[in-house]
Amino acid sequence: MDFRKELAAAIVAAVTIGSASAQESEVLYTHKHWQVSVVGWDDGSVGCVAEVKAPGESFSIWTFPDGAVQLQFYSTAWDFGEGQTADLGVQIDRRAPWSLTGAELYQNSVLFYLPDSDAGGNFIGEVARGNRLYLRSDDGSDVQNYSLAGSSASIGALVDCSNVITNQTPGNPFN
Repeated sequence: MDFRKELAAAIVAAVTIGSASAQESEVLYTHKHWQVSVVGWDDGSVGCVAEVKAPGESFSIWTFPDGAVQLQFYSTAWDFGEGQTADLGVQIDRRAPWSLTGAELYQNSVLFYLPDSDAGGNFIGEVARGNRLYLRSDDGSDVQNYSLAGSSASIGALVDCSNVITNQTPGNPFN
């Protein structure tokens, strides 16, 4: 069975199982510290996520059927509450830093939607080619860093997953 057929079957399973609980996921791909999964929620919606984890910490890239791409930085050491925002910086290796203006701070996560533009694609390309990602405060001080070992293959699997969920029509994941 090819990857796209396995992926479509996993999406059907995630959506079907997702109707019984708030969220269900199925791992599609693992490589080094990365894991790519399809996630289904109880409202029938789906998303794909590529995530690199360390104990109590993670960096995730989410994709959704409408084409939105969201970054999530998570730490058990954070407790933001709701409704807060911050301007942050991200640097991959020694490349030029990126600004995450107005990132949402929510409970244990920092959330940021990438722009639907060449800049968003360029950022994902840097992640795929990078070795380490540094999350920094607006003044440039280090907050957290993440290994990107294995990110290239994992981003490829995320793109495959995203292509399947983006092309599906409600009720039929094979279109």
